[in-house]
Amino acid sequence: MSRILVIATRNPDKLREITHLIQGLAIDVRDLTEFLSLPPVIEDRPTVHENALKKAAEVARHVREWVLADDTALEVEALGGAPGVHSARYSGPGATYESNRKKLLAELEGISGNERVALFRAVVALRVENSLHLFEGVLHGRIASSPRGHRGFGYDPIFELPDGRTLAELELGEKNRISHRAQALGHARHFLEWFLANDSMGQARGSQ
Repeated sequence: MSRILVIATRNPDKLREITHLIQGLAIDVRDLTEFLSLPPVIEDRPTVHENALKKAAEVARHVREWVLADDTALEVEALGGAPGVHSARYSGPGATYESNRKKLLAELEGISGNERVALFRAVVALRVENSLHLFEGVLHGRIASSPRGHRGFGYDPIFELPDGRTLAELELGEKNRISHRAQALGHARHFLEWFLANDSMGQARGSQ
């Protein structure tokens, strides 16, 4: 019998990346669009690690299935690590991808070169049975002077890699080999593979 794993998001962009990275596992993947009565989780913790853990725990309490939750922060050195945990809501209530990018670029106006160094940090929390597990991925780069590329989402068009391309200029497959989220989900996937293998062995022994 396949295990059910609920992806704790209603964001179609994030969901597309996550499902691409965990496809092929012996699990039945669901997402929050199938649980309309579930109240939104307020992401009010001071770190992305704590927000991911909170989302995984609260969603699991309602759906009573395995849960995968994530949170991501863009940390810009010249801004003291901002927008950080506030990345998704950086430009205030009603923030959009574009308004967040515009605010960040405005705050970096006049700052050039290595001072625009930044990193993306992704944290994945897995709630499996009664245990919580955290996995992290980090991608280093810099903030471009203007948006480039039409793929990806969020800050992707202004996050420049060492080779000069932005994340929004990469095909999904290439992005999912190097990105911060890909790294974190890669670790989570290895854990799920190990857990599923051991779970299957335990079930087989129990049926003998």
